[in-house]
Amino acid sequence: MKKLAMHWKILIGMILGLLFGLLMKNLEQKGIVVDWIKPFGTIFINLLKMIAVPLIVVSLIVGLADLKDISKLSKLGGRTVLFYLCSTVIAVTIGLGLANLIKPGRYINQESRESLIQNFSVDASQKIEMAASTKKNGPLQPLIDIVPDNFFKALSDNGSMLQVILFVILLGIGLILVEEKKAKPVVEFFKGLNEVIMKIIDIIMLFSPYGVFALMASLMVEIPDFSTLRALGIYGLTVVLGLFIMTFLFYPALLLIFAKVNPIKFFKAIAPAQLLAFSTSSSAATLPVTMECVTEHVGVDEEVSSFVLPLGATVNMDGTSLYQAVAAIFIAQAMLPNPLDLNTQLMIVVTATLASIGSAAVPSAGMVMLVIVLGQAGIPEAGLALIFAIDRPLDMCRTVVNVTSDSTVATIVAKSVGKLHHPKDF
Repeated sequence: MKKLAMHWKILIGMILGLLFGLLMKNLEQKGIVVDWIKPFGTIFINLLKMIAVPLIVVSLIVGLADLKDISKLSKLGGRTVLFYLCSTVIAVTIGLGLANLIKPGRYINQESRESLIQNFSVDASQKIEMAASTKKNGPLQPLIDIVPDNFFKALSDNGSMLQVILFVILLGIGLILVEEKKAKPVVEFFKGLNEVIMKIIDIIMLFSPYGVFALMASLMVEIPDFSTLRALGIYGLTVVLGLFIMTFLFYPALLLIFAKVNPIKFFKAIAPAQLLAFSTSSSAATLPVTMECVTEHVGVDEEVSSFVLPLGATVNMDGTSLYQAVAAIFIAQAMLPNPLDLNTQLMIVVTATLASIGSAAVPSAGMVMLVIVLGQAGIPEAGLALIFAIDRPLDMCRTVVNVTSDSTVATIVAKSVGKLHHPKDF
């Protein structure tokens, strides 16, 4: 086992966890898994989240300070935002196209529809209430939310990453503008701290196969009744097909065209991050591993990865936006007598793109944003209950796409600014 690469250890942990969870489910021993196994998965996620914010702060400061030029920062930021927006719009468009082509909502019969709405009405109501409080805010509220009134308060909340990034960018700009002699002690301190944090991540990753085992086992025993899931199989396959197209067709094409990078080697390099994203359903929790993979194994310079990846974990949600598009059409097909017109679907593209930017990088945050998408398109929000049964496994899949997208854009941006080198193992 010691000689196996980390991604193989994580994969083995996932498979064994699923098998163990299935065994416990059949033996009706759910309590054993929930009480004695699941806590280790929760501890693992908490460890990753614990190190995520310190990693963002330190690596971003080091990366910005190394730029030594404001014009480089503006070039880096402009290209990053452009690629993120374009990939999100394409993801939503692919989702809408597949949903209109396959029409998964047609496969929900009246009995299944009533059963799902009855079973998950409470969960749906909670998400609708959360979305309602979000919609009460003004149109510029997202802009207000980016600016923290207390930086240390923002540091204590993983959901406030954009606030942390804004402050750290300002701090990095300050280090660029002051005399190099005065900035040097500060930069050296953060460089040393960055090395320490990377070692802490290595230690946490030693626990990853066991953490993943616990997460998969708990997922299997807590999954809803399989007879209900059959009715949602076509919807799930539609989402997965869209995610597959993004991951294995769209991103490889971008890598070949813009970065001249071999997609097979690229996927091998980021495999640990992808597997961890699948296990945790959290871009934020996966961020430390994503940064390590992209920097050390893909060859993206740290000053690029430390800027592009934390920003991507917060605002770039290709998988989430694709899922929102498919889910919106699915619910509309299942609950509305007439199909949505072209104008409404174009508004879904715009709303889903903006909503994905506002999604927190934590499990199921996209579900809250989906309520806003549904409301904008005039689709009954109560239909959210139709998709709760298989939201968790789809959340796992779309998080893989989110992380893959972040890594792809980081590679492309690094290539465009001459900061991509090829390590020996790439």
